[in-house]
Amino acid sequence: MPIPFIMPKMDMDQEEVFIDQWLKKEGDFIEKGEPVIIVETDKITSEVEAPASGTLARLLYQENETAPVTKVVAYILVEGETEADLPVLEISQDEKPVETAQSEISISEKPIAATALAMRIAKAENIDLNDVPSKGEKITKEDIDAYLAAKPNKHRVETPATPAARRIASENRINLKTIEGTGPRSRVQAVDIQGALDQKTRQAQTISSLEPIELTSMRRRISDRLTTSYQTIPHIFLTVEVDMVRAESFRKQLNETATDQGMQKISLTTILVKVISGCLTKHHFLNAFLEDKKIHFWDDVNIGIATALDSGLIVPVIHHADKLSFQEINQKVKTLSEKAREDLLTREEILGGTFTISNLGMYGITSFTSIINPPQSAILSVGAIKRRPVVVDEEDSINVRPMMNLTLAADHRIVDGAVAANFLVDLVDTLENPASLKELK
Repeated sequence: MPIPFIMPKMDMDQEEVFIDQWLKKEGDFIEKGEPVIIVETDKITSEVEAPASGTLARLLYQENETAPVTKVVAYILVEGETEADLPVLEISQDEKPVETAQSEISISEKPIAATALAMRIAKAENIDLNDVPSKGEKITKEDIDAYLAAKPNKHRVETPATPAARRIASENRINLKTIEGTGPRSRVQAVDIQGALDQKTRQAQTISSLEPIELTSMRRRISDRLTTSYQTIPHIFLTVEVDMVRAESFRKQLNETATDQGMQKISLTTILVKVISGCLTKHHFLNAFLEDKKIHFWDDVNIGIATALDSGLIVPVIHHADKLSFQEINQKVKTLSEKAREDLLTREEILGGTFTISNLGMYGITSFTSIINPPQSAILSVGAIKRRPVVVDEEDSINVRPMMNLTLAADHRIVDGAVAANFLVDLVDTLENPASLKELK
């Protein structure tokens, strides 16, 4: 009997792995202990070895697909066995083929050779694979399509739907004909039924008398961009507290000098831009981006400042911030903020950002999380400075200090937790150390 190739479990709470590459293909002879599959888990990439020697057959999961652990992903044929010895497959509710017990198969039945995709379509369309002619050794999706094109009405179910979708529709008395399917070949899925139920609930709720507002083009772009970011980038969030007493004292000194010289006073945003840009020159993974499965690092440090407008959010950029003085950054912050409010920003002034700061402190918000601005690898959320009692030394002395929360959102594909933490430690140390601040001048 063919030997099942079972995907091993590599972690206690692991349920599935991502198949990055099959090192062997169907029909290849493999040796026991030989690497056959490269898989990725949440933490590592590793090789899966052959459990036995023989010919690799029936790959149930392909590259760039997830496969459940402890389940059969392929078979190994030992000497003298052929594909005819493989177990007959059925389609489970999760739409992946599973084997039926050989004892349940009639001796007169002959296993039907078909690809997993062809089997799924046949199940959805209520097609007997024995009726489908094949151009090759296995029935393929193209064979199913040709068969359906020739007999579109006789063999199609009236409304293709997954078993779960039919069950939910029946329980809630929903006519499947009224639901637009989003699955393969417009098949109705459980999520489509749930969407219809949610819409029905919303319609039953009281609607405000206020006129609905059409999304502006800017609002639509923000919506699309942030939705894509949150859905495709695995965010990790880390929050730290900063004692701003020394930073405030340092800022006061800068402003006294600025007043004496007839220059503008330095803002807190300016201090943050200068300190953060300095830290980014030492923490390169926070000043990077992912492309073609490679991590790329920017030479420049360009800090984006998230700026709220009536029409939406825009992020003007301070280029080469690590090379600018406090006064130069301060002037750019003021100029870009004014141009943003007057809708006068140029294309060059909003492009090229490598890191973003979002500050809601002026609204009294003490802590919040932000969505990463792609293709950047991180964004820093800045809360309000609030004076409160804190322990200030090893003797547990309590004093009232101006405290501020900083929350970093980082792309976990690029930045590990320890890397993000080290960046925040450096940032806090600089803000709380007046000597470090003076060095930034």
